[in-house]
Amino acid sequence: MSETVNWQSSFVTTAAGVKLHIQRSGGAKPPVVLCHGFSDDGNCWPLVARELTKTHDVILADARGHGLSDAPRKGYGPEEMAGDMAEIITQLNLDKPAVLGHSMGAITAMALAGLYPELPGRVLLEDPPPSWMPEEISTADSLPLDEFPPMFDWIIRTKRHTAEELVAAERANQPGWSAEEFVPWAESKLRLSFNIVSRFGLRLDWPAILVNVKCPVLLITSDPERGGMVNATHARAFQSIVPHARVVHITGAGHSIRRDQSAAYIAAVVAFL
Repeated sequence: MSETVNWQSSFVTTAAGVKLHIQRSGGAKPPVVLCHGFSDDGNCWPLVARELTKTHDVILADARGHGLSDAPRKGYGPEEMAGDMAEIITQLNLDKPAVLGHSMGAITAMALAGLYPELPGRVLLEDPPPSWMPEEISTADSLPLDEFPPMFDWIIRTKRHTAEELVAAERANQPGWSAEEFVPWAESKLRLSFNIVSRFGLRLDWPAILVNVKCPVLLITSDPERGGMVNATHARAFQSIVPHARVVHITGAGHSIRRDQSAAYIAAVVAFL
């Protein structure tokens, strides 16, 4: 994040009593809320946050179970997380903020725009899981933690390492990332709650929700062969449900588009905002 910005840290408490940690740059500028992906937290936007604070009041939110936010035993589905975001926007008195989300955070932004269409001014989605596809739609309930041994084991293995060890390994895996990305990425993994695993298995009727989206939408996609989750078929299906959505494809990037191709990503975000 920008060294010249005096970030203000605080908490928003939801009606259900969940304390959500936020950081805010402030200023008399239009607001933009950044929603991180699974296992990241609000600190994981260093380059994007620095750029956007030039023109926007930036709010970095830790999703429940992440960062410094509370980690209740249950309630990690898209509806709950969208409800958390709605409370943040409402309690901070944000007027039609832009909401930018990555992966899980993009799902949160999608659900927010469909379930609370009066709140966001525009929504930007960085490589969300293509849950709107027919084969992905299910009404399955959340399953117990012991039904997800691979993800549970991944969290255990990750937490056995120090931040320094995680940084060193990820530097080797992602040589194209900016040096600023690695420390917040590693630290976020060590703060992650095991309870977040109860998110997996949850699905919504996305076409029924997305048809309610009225604000401008930008879907940012990348290369499936590099790990991007949204391919051309998925993007066309999304536009068939949200006809006014724009799609920007950034080549040379995988799932973490902003980290793989930061300049092109930031240019696309700034242009849409």
